[in-house]
Amino acid sequence: MRALIIDDSRTMRIIISKIVREIGFETGDAGDGQEGLNWIAENGFPELVCCDWNMPEMNGLEFVQHARAMPGNEAMHIMMITTESEADNVMAALEAGANEYLMKPFTKESIQDKLSILGLVP
Repeated sequence: MRALIIDDSRTMRIIISKIVREIGFETGDAGDGQEGLNWIAENGFPELVCCDWNMPEMNGLEFVQHARAMPGNEAMHIMMITTESEADNVMAALEAGANEYLMKPFTKESIQDKLSILGLVP
C-alpha cells in the first residue's frame, strides 16, 4: 500500500512518513496541495493521503476538493492531520471528502487507530 504525506513542514512529513512506513506503507510526499495533485498525476492514487490544512499555494481543504473531483479516487482514503480544531473546519473537511480528521499533536497510536477505523491496518 502507498501513502502520500502532504505538509509544508518537512519535519512533519518525515515524522508522519516514518509512522506509516512502520505500519507497512510505502510513502511519497509533497509540500502543498498542488504538489500533492502533481504526485497523484504522476504516480496514481495512493490508498492513503495524510494532509495538513494550512499550506501555501494550495491548502489541505482545496486539495481534498480537487482530489475528490478526479475520476478514479474512490479507493483513496484522506486523513487530515492538522492544528485546525474548530468544528466548522472539521465539518468542512469531511463534507469535502476527507475520511478522517486527526489533531496535532498526535501519537503513533492515534494514527494507527484512525487507520484501523479506515480498514487500512489489521
